[in-house]
Amino acid sequence: MNAPLSPLIHLIDDDEAVRGSLALLIGTVGLRVQPWADPQDFIRSFDRQSVGAIVLDVRMPGTSGLTVLDTLIAQGVDQPIIMLTGHGTVELCRRAFKAGATEFLEKPVNDELLLEALQNAVRVHVRSRERHQANRQARELYGHLSEREREVLGLIVEGLTNKEIGRALVLSPRTVETHRANLFSKLQVESLAHLIRHYATLVASTT
Repeated sequence: MNAPLSPLIHLIDDDEAVRGSLALLIGTVGLRVQPWADPQDFIRSFDRQSVGAIVLDVRMPGTSGLTVLDTLIAQGVDQPIIMLTGHGTVELCRRAFKAGATEFLEKPVNDELLLEALQNAVRVHVRSRERHQANRQARELYGHLSEREREVLGLIVEGLTNKEIGRALVLSPRTVETHRANLFSKLQVESLAHLIRHYATLVASTT
């Protein structure tokens, strides 16, 4: 079984006072925080497999937040990104959302709005990663099935009985029952309903 996902918030802001206050605020709702002063350090060290969200200041010396955002999106980073700025404009907001930002908040940040945005972002990301993990596991387990077992699985999901499957595949009922037992074992399911859900997950992961 996979270990529980432990969300981590990456906080990128060149202002030390802002980093400190926001890190304390985010910690009040039980979320772990990793502060970053230099966006380039963040880009080099960021673990793209981590679960959580990114809080990113727009205006920073050297590398702007929008440049960091573009870099992350180009690299396929899937963590939700919340942009912060003390000089918000409609155009800046539009550019951030068009580039792939999840949320855009102005400084001084409203504590409740930031925490709500973060908690929503983390929930969405955790669900997304859990779904991807389930899909990956489904594909891995399906790969252990023989071609005949896959045929039997497809007919089971269609609602055919063992006798009907036997007639369709020219197999004895006992052989069908053996394949059925192998399916339950290899796919790690304990009931027909679980088997069908597993198959539905597999189909969803390949479409």
